Amino acid sequence: MQRIIKNIKSCAVIIKGDDLDTDQILPAKFMKEITFDNMGKYLFYDYRYDESKNTRNFVLDQPEFIGAEIMIVGKNFGCGSSREHAPQAIKRAGFKAIIGESFAEIFTGNCKALGIPLVTMVKEKLSLLTEKIGANPQILVELDLENKMVTAADLNLPIEIKDSIREAFLKGIWDASLLLKDNLDLILKKDQTLYY
Repeated sequence: MQRIIKNIKSCAVIIKGDDLDTDQILPAKFMKEITFDNMGKYLFYDYRYDESKNTRNFVLDQPEFIGAEIMIVGKNFGCGSSREHAPQAIKRAGFKAIIGESFAEIFTGNCKALGIPLVTMVKEKLSLLTEKIGANPQILVELDLENKMVTAADLNLPIEIKDSIREAFLKGIWDASLLLKDNLDLILKKDQTLYY
């Protein structure tokens, strides 16, 4: 698992619409599974398939966007319930970063815990990026966390990300479980001084 995350470069897929909530990202009917292993298959399921499981040709299934690792979204993405399944679905579908106008706070934290940077961009700049991708879906988009920029062809667009979250990605300390494992000796040592 890559721990230090500085740059992500890939083609990008645009998911249109504001206020897309966690139930739209990952419908509740799939939360009964006991692992996250299949969550990627269910990403935006109700947009992708009809009641008979026939494809609706949703953007994620269009040939030019298969393999995209960056998702472009609108405003208030990930609102609704705090279910961890939605970010798990995004990660397991192969996405490594999301660029949007704004994100729900709990969703942002859940994505950070999985190593998925969420960065924001003002609406006008985001529109320039989506226009560029719309004109050429195979264009490479580069998210540069160090310099807080997104580039795509001749576009160089500033992004925003909370300093503490950016630092966690740049230093490779975004995964709390790995941090605990890495510091197990220190934890056990501290535990002994507290109770013995």
